[in-house]
Amino acid sequence: MLIAFFVNALEDEYPRYTTTVLAHECARRGHDVCYITPGDFVFSPDDRMRVHARMVPAAKTKSRTLDKFFKDVQSVARKTKRIDVTDIDVLMLRNDPSRDATERPWAEDAGIQFGRRATERGVLVLNDPGSLSKAMNKLYFQSFPSEVRAQTLITRMPADIKEFAKQHGGKVVLKPLQGSGGQGVFLVNAKNAANLNQMIEAISRDGYVIAQAYVPEAEKGDVRFFLMNGRPLEVDGKYAAMRRVSSKDDIRSNIHAGGKAVPVKITDRELRVAELIRPKVIADGMFLVGIDIIGDTILEVNVFSPGNLQSCSDMAGVNFASQVLASIERKVEIAAEFPGQFDNRTLATL
Repeated sequence: MLIAFFVNALEDEYPRYTTTVLAHECARRGHDVCYITPGDFVFSPDDRMRVHARMVPAAKTKSRTLDKFFKDVQSVARKTKRIDVTDIDVLMLRNDPSRDATERPWAEDAGIQFGRRATERGVLVLNDPGSLSKAMNKLYFQSFPSEVRAQTLITRMPADIKEFAKQHGGKVVLKPLQGSGGQGVFLVNAKNAANLNQMIEAISRDGYVIAQAYVPEAEKGDVRFFLMNGRPLEVDGKYAAMRRVSSKDDIRSNIHAGGKAVPVKITDRELRVAELIRPKVIADGMFLVGIDIIGDTILEVNVFSPGNLQSCSDMAGVNFASQVLASIERKVEIAAEFPGQFDNRTLATL
């Protein structure tokens, strides 16, 4: 098969990124791999859909390492080959729309828009682009059961935020409605309450503000937990999960924001949270999802480009990427066995 990975830009990728790990596993299993970026799609006058793909060279040996694979990816960063989109069997949307929202707004939803057209031409697109269009910002999170969500206010009005903070003893977390990687996240408490106006202004400059009740257990860090096909990603009784602990004097546990990854034991508590959101994840065709949990509360649901899969594999001593690819391969088989009987959203989580 030919499996394509849609990313913001090749220069933003790294060897241990989940996208690279999945692409490497594709190649290791004998599949062809290519990368696509927002400006690579082409619609011809004859209504054929094409794409300028960066084809990753096939391995010269069966033991190509992750680092060597990534060097091969880099070697084709400026070399594209125009192919018909129907040559692609699977398109994985692995971009972060928020990274393009300000400087390249035209690129923000390119993967979703062209991904929809690709599904019409028989390409399996993961996660389902129709549902991803509803998840362009954190407002999507509000559609999950209230039982698993921290109390949340979304507004641009400072008075609303101040009232909400007062109701929660002056300790709340503020963050942008659109964003990722821990950018623009503030903890409001007694020490910095005098700076609340500046915090609100800094976030609301780019849109709506999310104010969340502070979850005391956050001091221990959050748990990044992967779901696949709506259920916990598991290999040999080990779950694809880890605890992300924030650095000193920083509430952000995101790895890119200085957080540290440590092993975690998944208990019935986390499994119950995963089960509560399972129906929506499946209904929305969200094949691979990363949820961030503190106690029995979900802080975020990452449906675009959940990261740290390699760290989870290292800690558990198993290859979670292999399980992910095996599921994708089975979906392609199902599509061939039942031609035209399943739409993309249904097939995505079968």
